[in-house]
Parts: sequence; C-alpha cells; structure tokens
Amino acid sequence: MYAVITAGGRVGPDFAAAIGTDVKALAPLGAGRLIDPAIRAARALDVEAIAVIGGAEVRSYCGDRVDIVIDAAEDGVENIRRALHAFPFERLVYLTSDLPFIDGNGLRDFVTRGTGTAVAMALANADAYDATYPAAPSHAVSLGRERLANGSVFALDRAALAPLERVAGQFFRARKSLLRLAMLLGPVLCLRFAMKRLTIAAIEARARSVLGVDARAIRDCNPGLCYDVDDLADWTYAHSFALADA
Repeated sequence: MYAVITAGGRVGPDFAAAIGTDVKALAPLGAGRLIDPAIRAARALDVEAIAVIGGAEVRSYCGDRVDIVIDAAEDGVENIRRALHAFPFERLVYLTSDLPFIDGNGLRDFVTRGTGTAVAMALANADAYDATYPAAPSHAVSLGRERLANGSVFALDRAALAPLERVAGQFFRARKSLLRLAMLLGPVLCLRFAMKRLTIAAIEARARSVLGVDARAIRDCNPGLCYDVDDLADWTYAHSFALADA
C-alpha cells in the first residue's frame, strides 16, 4: 500500500496575508504546518512510500519525511492525475494536505474498513463532527434524513485508476458546489437531491454504475478525516484549536 498527498493548492491574497504564504499546505498549524498531520497519519499506516504533489516550497519543507515530491501543475485536474500515477500501486491511500485534525488511528480505521472496496470514501456523522469541533465552520451536508460530513480521504484499488481518471476533471471542477455535484449524479438523483430524498445508498449505486467498480462510503469515520481547510475561517479555527491543544 502507498500513500499520496496533494499539496499544490494556492490561496488568495487575504488568506495568504494571514498565513504568511500563498501555499495552503504550508499554513501555520500550532507549532508546525498544515501538511504535517497528513504526513504523520500516512506514515503511521506503515505504507511502502509516501508521495506529495507540491511545489518547490513544499519539497523543501517536507525534506526526507516523505519519499518523493512530484512537481505540482497549476491545473488541479492534472495534479489529481499525477497523484494517481505516483506509484504502480495495488492499493493507494489518497489524501489532501489540508486536514488539520487527521491522525494515524482514524486513518487506519478507515483504510481497514474500506478493504475490499475499489473506491472507498470517508464519511463522519455530523453530530459527532459538531461535538468534536464545537463552534467550528460547518462542513456538514444533509442527505435524506442524515447529516454527514464528507471526508477528503480515499482508499483506491488499481482497478479504479482508469475510471477515476475519466471523471477526475468533472468532479474537481464541481467539488465546491453541491448543485453541480448533484447534477453529475444524473437527472434522477439530482431530482432526489432537490427533494431532499437523496441517500448515500443511491449515490453509491450511481458511482458503481459510472465507474464500473465497487464504490462505497465508509460511515462513522473519525471526524478528523472530514475537517478540511477551504478558507480563512476554517484555518483560523484549526490553528487556534491546535495552539490550545499544544
């Protein structure tokens, strides 16, 4: 098993001014940097190797804590492709560098429970998320009668490589909009979403149909797999939390 961490994201001027860099992965987090928890969690899995997709600043910061740093492109879709081709893997753990609360135990639990699934995605219960990170910016979504927080961690089999490459651009461009994501599911599921009747089971079935491989959401994951830093408010909360916990 291998691990790859994407760290090519840049932030806007206001965010950059607050964190002292435009490289999101290098935002301060407690006494370290935002990418550190992802590296530690991946290393705790005892993977064969860790790759990071990032620029020169990320390469310099990571040093010998990772096995390879692959130059990031300006295009996020291309960075997904580079991540998927970082290793000749049979099993790959794919995670982003903006997960301030991820840890080895939570990641290991997810990977273990996702064994046997070609595409596994982490989900946390929203109530557990809210209890763990009180007063944090909301990362929850309502699907049917459930409130969930979706993760930025995936476990992938080799069989998923080609179909994931085929849809990588669509999902990357739609990832910040619930409406666009719903539309990618097809007209029937889009209608269910609009009527608040869309379920995880329906999404799993649609994903299996589109990808042609087994795809499954791993429920009740550690909330740390689901708190990602999208904006300045997310970072401010995470950094303050990390300083208080130090």
